[in-house]
Amino acid sequence: MPFRCATSLAARRRRLRTASESTRTRSPGRTGRVTTRTWIVGGFVAALVGFGVITLVALEGREVVVVETIASGGEAHRTRTWVADDDGALWVEAANPDRPFLRDLEAAPAAVVERGGRRLTCGATVDASTDGHRRIRTLLAAKYGWADRWVALLADTSRSAAIRFTCQPSS
Repeated sequence: MPFRCATSLAARRRRLRTASESTRTRSPGRTGRVTTRTWIVGGFVAALVGFGVITLVALEGREVVVVETIASGGEAHRTRTWVADDDGALWVEAANPDRPFLRDLEAAPAAVVERGGRRLTCGATVDASTDGHRRIRTLLAAKYGWADRWVALLADTSRSAAIRFTCQPSS
Protein backbone atom coordinates (compact mmCIF):
# COMPACT_ATOMS: atom_id res chain seq x y z
CA MET A 1 0.00 0.00 0.00
CA PRO A 2 2.71 2.61 0.78
CA PHE A 3 4.12 2.00 -2.69
CA ARG A 4 0.78 2.88 -4.25
CA CYS A 5 0.56 6.11 -2.25
CA ALA A 6 4.04 7.12 -3.37
CA THR A 7 3.08 6.49 -6.96
CA SER A 8 -0.09 8.48 -6.54
CA LEU A 9 1.87 11.38 -5.01
CA ALA A 10 4.36 11.39 -7.91
CA ALA A 11 1.48 11.22 -10.39
CA ARG A 12 -0.26 14.15 -8.69
CA ARG A 13 2.97 16.22 -8.86
CA ARG A 14 3.30 15.52 -12.59
CA ARG A 15 -0.31 16.48 -13.21
CA LEU A 16 0.08 19.72 -11.22
CA ARG A 17 3.30 20.65 -13.04
CA THR A 18 1.73 19.95 -16.45
CA ALA A 19 -1.38 21.94 -15.53
CA SER A 20 0.59 24.95 -14.32
CA GLU A 21 2.73 24.98 -17.47
CA SER A 22 -0.32 24.87 -19.73
CA THR A 23 -2.05 27.74 -17.88
CA ARG A 24 0.84 30.19 -18.09
CA THR A 25 -0.17 33.30 -19.96
CA ARG A 26 1.98 34.37 -22.84
CA SER A 27 1.55 37.10 -25.33
CA PRO A 28 0.56 35.84 -28.76
CA GLY A 29 3.62 35.02 -30.85
CA ARG A 30 6.00 35.05 -27.86
CA THR A 31 8.20 32.01 -27.54
CA GLY A 32 10.22 33.13 -24.54
CA ARG A 33 13.38 33.25 -26.62
CA VAL A 34 15.49 36.37 -27.08
CA THR A 35 15.01 37.63 -30.61
CA THR A 36 17.50 39.29 -32.92
CA ARG A 37 15.57 42.54 -32.55
CA THR A 38 15.98 42.37 -28.76
CA TRP A 39 19.72 41.87 -29.16
CA ILE A 40 19.96 44.83 -31.54
CA VAL A 41 17.97 47.14 -29.26
CA GLY A 42 19.89 45.94 -26.21
CA GLY A 43 23.20 46.45 -27.98
CA PHE A 44 22.18 49.94 -29.07
CA VAL A 45 21.14 50.89 -25.53
CA ALA A 46 24.38 49.47 -24.11
CA ALA A 47 26.43 51.41 -26.67
CA LEU A 48 24.53 54.62 -25.90
CA VAL A 49 25.06 54.21 -22.16
CA GLY A 50 28.75 53.39 -22.73
CA PHE A 51 29.16 56.47 -24.92
CA GLY A 52 27.57 58.64 -22.22
CA VAL A 53 29.75 57.21 -19.46
CA ILE A 54 32.95 57.64 -21.47
CA THR A 55 32.00 61.22 -22.32
CA LEU A 56 31.18 62.03 -18.69
CA VAL A 57 34.48 60.57 -17.50
CA ALA A 58 36.34 62.45 -20.26
CA LEU A 59 34.75 65.78 -19.36
CA GLU A 60 34.71 65.50 -15.58
CA GLY A 61 37.38 62.91 -14.80
CA ARG A 62 40.23 65.35 -14.39
CA GLU A 63 40.48 68.88 -13.04
CA VAL A 64 37.59 71.19 -13.92
CA VAL A 65 37.33 74.81 -12.79
CA VAL A 66 34.37 77.17 -12.70
CA VAL A 67 34.82 80.56 -14.37
CA GLU A 68 32.33 83.13 -13.14
CA THR A 69 31.85 86.18 -15.34
CA ILE A 70 29.34 89.04 -15.34
CA ALA A 71 27.37 89.76 -18.50
CA SER A 72 26.67 93.31 -19.64
CA GLY A 73 23.12 92.99 -18.25
CA GLY A 74 24.49 92.14 -14.80
CA GLU A 75 23.67 88.43 -14.70
CA ALA A 76 26.39 86.00 -13.70
CA HIS A 77 27.59 83.24 -16.03
CA ARG A 78 29.17 80.18 -14.40
CA THR A 79 31.10 78.05 -16.88
CA ARG A 80 32.72 74.67 -16.10
CA THR A 81 35.89 74.24 -18.13
CA TRP A 82 39.28 72.60 -18.23
CA VAL A 83 42.35 74.50 -17.08
CA ALA A 84 46.08 74.33 -17.67
CA ASP A 85 48.96 76.07 -15.91
CA ASP A 86 51.72 77.80 -17.85
CA ASP A 87 54.03 80.75 -17.19
CA GLY A 88 52.53 81.36 -13.74
CA ALA A 89 49.02 81.82 -15.12
CA LEU A 90 45.87 79.78 -15.61
CA TRP A 91 44.82 79.06 -19.19
CA VAL A 92 41.36 78.03 -20.34
CA GLU A 93 39.83 77.57 -23.74
CA ALA A 94 36.70 79.12 -25.21
CA ALA A 95 35.79 76.46 -27.77
CA ASN A 96 34.32 79.05 -30.16
CA PRO A 97 33.84 82.83 -30.33
CA ASP A 98 30.14 82.53 -29.46
CA ARG A 99 30.70 81.32 -25.90
CA PRO A 100 28.90 83.70 -23.49
CA PHE A 101 31.73 83.76 -20.97
CA LEU A 102 34.16 84.77 -23.73
CA ARG A 103 31.91 87.68 -24.73
CA ASP A 104 31.70 88.68 -21.06
CA LEU A 105 35.50 88.66 -20.74
CA GLU A 106 35.94 90.70 -23.91
CA ALA A 107 33.58 93.33 -22.47
CA ALA A 108 35.02 93.24 -18.92
CA PRO A 109 38.30 91.30 -18.58
CA ALA A 110 37.80 90.06 -15.01
CA ALA A 111 36.45 86.85 -13.51
CA VAL A 112 36.34 84.72 -10.41
CA VAL A 113 37.83 81.26 -10.92
CA GLU A 114 36.89 78.48 -8.50
CA ARG A 115 39.69 75.96 -8.32
CA GLY A 116 40.29 73.28 -5.73
CA GLY A 117 37.76 74.80 -3.32
CA ARG A 118 39.33 78.27 -3.54
CA ARG A 119 37.93 81.36 -5.23
CA LEU A 120 40.49 83.38 -7.14
CA THR A 121 39.92 86.92 -8.44
CA CYS A 122 41.49 87.07 -11.88
CA GLY A 123 42.25 89.45 -14.67
CA ALA A 124 41.78 87.97 -18.13
CA THR A 125 43.57 88.36 -21.44
CA VAL A 126 41.89 86.83 -24.50
CA ASP A 127 44.16 85.55 -27.28
CA ALA A 128 42.04 84.62 -30.31
CA SER A 129 45.06 84.42 -32.63
CA THR A 130 46.32 81.26 -34.31
CA ASP A 131 49.21 81.19 -31.82
CA GLY A 132 46.78 81.42 -28.89
CA HIS A 133 44.70 78.60 -30.34
CA ARG A 134 47.79 76.42 -30.81
CA ARG A 135 49.04 77.18 -27.31
CA ILE A 136 45.82 76.27 -25.50
CA ARG A 137 45.28 73.15 -27.61
CA THR A 138 48.84 71.99 -26.82
CA LEU A 139 48.44 72.69 -23.08
CA LEU A 140 45.10 70.90 -22.81
CA ALA A 141 46.25 67.93 -24.91
CA ALA A 142 49.29 67.51 -22.66
CA LYS A 143 47.25 67.68 -19.46
CA TYR A 144 44.06 65.79 -20.42
CA GLY A 145 45.44 63.25 -22.93
CA TRP A 146 42.85 60.73 -24.18
CA ALA A 147 39.99 62.84 -22.80
CA ASP A 148 41.07 65.78 -24.96
CA ARG A 149 41.15 63.54 -28.03
CA TRP A 150 37.69 62.11 -27.18
CA VAL A 151 36.14 65.55 -26.76
CA ALA A 152 37.76 66.67 -30.02
CA LEU A 153 35.61 64.04 -31.75
CA LEU A 154 32.50 65.68 -30.31
CA ALA A 155 33.23 69.41 -30.37
CA ASP A 156 34.78 71.61 -33.04
CA THR A 157 37.52 73.67 -31.42
CA SER A 158 39.10 74.86 -34.66
CA ARG A 159 38.11 78.46 -33.84
CA SER A 160 38.91 78.32 -30.14
CA ALA A 161 40.49 81.17 -28.21
CA ALA A 162 42.97 81.00 -25.36
CA ILE A 163 42.22 82.91 -22.19
CA ARG A 164 45.05 83.73 -19.81
CA PHE A 165 44.04 84.40 -16.21
CA THR A 166 46.37 86.09 -13.72
CA CYS A 167 44.85 85.52 -10.30
CA GLN A 168 44.91 86.52 -6.65
CA PRO A 169 43.09 84.69 -3.85
CA SER A 170 39.69 86.28 -3.17
CA SER A 171 39.16 87.85 0.21
